Amino acid sequence: MRRQNSKVELSKKKSGFTLVEVLVVVIIIGLLGGLGGSIYIGSYKRLLVEKAARDFLLTAKYARIMAIEKQRQYKIVIDPINNGFHLATTQLNEEEAQTEQVIVRDSFCKPVQFQGETQFEDIKITPIGSETTTEEDEEQQGIVFSANGTAQTAAIQIGNGKTHYTITISSATGKAKVHEDIVENVAVEVIDLDATSL
Repeated sequence: MRRQNSKVELSKKKSGFTLVEVLVVVIIIGLLGGLGGSIYIGSYKRLLVEKAARDFLLTAKYARIMAIEKQRQYKIVIDPINNGFHLATTQLNEEEAQTEQVIVRDSFCKPVQFQGETQFEDIKITPIGSETTTEEDEEQQGIVFSANGTAQTAAIQIGNGKTHYTITISSATGKAKVHEDIVENVAVEVIDLDATSL
């Protein structure tokens, strides 16, 4: 009888985990969870920058199309202080019989506010003609798209310090492209309309 009781007691002792074993497993799970969380956060921040760059690219493409279709200027207004941008155009106010600038809000285009740490890191826009910039212009710069399909040459870098995207706009065609790089490493497409092909 005593042998049977001792065997039962021994089997009870062997079937459980020690406190040290449980703590080791909890620590390993915590380390794996922390590693997975940091990877997720890094990916999330990268996706926020990518989304901001894509939004800017789509707004530039929309501005070009609308400028040609409506035969009037459209302008992407960049607001680096508030980390965002919007598309604006001029419309005739029939009551006052004069034109006024309005923000474009429709199903294809809305004002964009950057999320997280995403911001404008570098803005390079070629002025039109002999245009000079004032302090007010620097606070809210813009890229003008003309009715003939041209635009101001621009290179806009959007990023969060680690991830960088640059959107370039060609003056001759008004076409925009996105590059996963900083402004200094991206060449803005220049088309010589006077060059003749043989």
